[in-house]
Amino acid sequence: MPELRVRKVGEEVLVTVCDAELLGKEFKEGEIRLKVSEEFYRGKEATVSECLKAMREATIGNLVGSIVEDAVREGLIDPGCVLRVQGIAHAQFVRM
Repeated sequence: MPELRVRKVGEEVLVTVCDAELLGKEFKEGEIRLKVSEEFYRGKEATVSECLKAMREATIGNLVGSIVEDAVREGLIDPGCVLRVQGIAHAQFVRM
């Protein structure tokens, strides 16, 4: 089940979503390092539908793991903008 965290900072809504089993892990590939820190990503367990809803309402998003593929299927993330580090998908978005 994904971990979802929503933070409101002024006018911005930051959503972070990651697979729960990735929390606290770090992935490296060449010069690229992806750290899935509990401090940044730990939130509450949520369904994929809840995560997608939160992403639609967010101005900034940071996604790690299987939720990236769900976001691509929903048209929220361009598949060409997905980064993979040791096979783990990562994507970010900003809405202006």
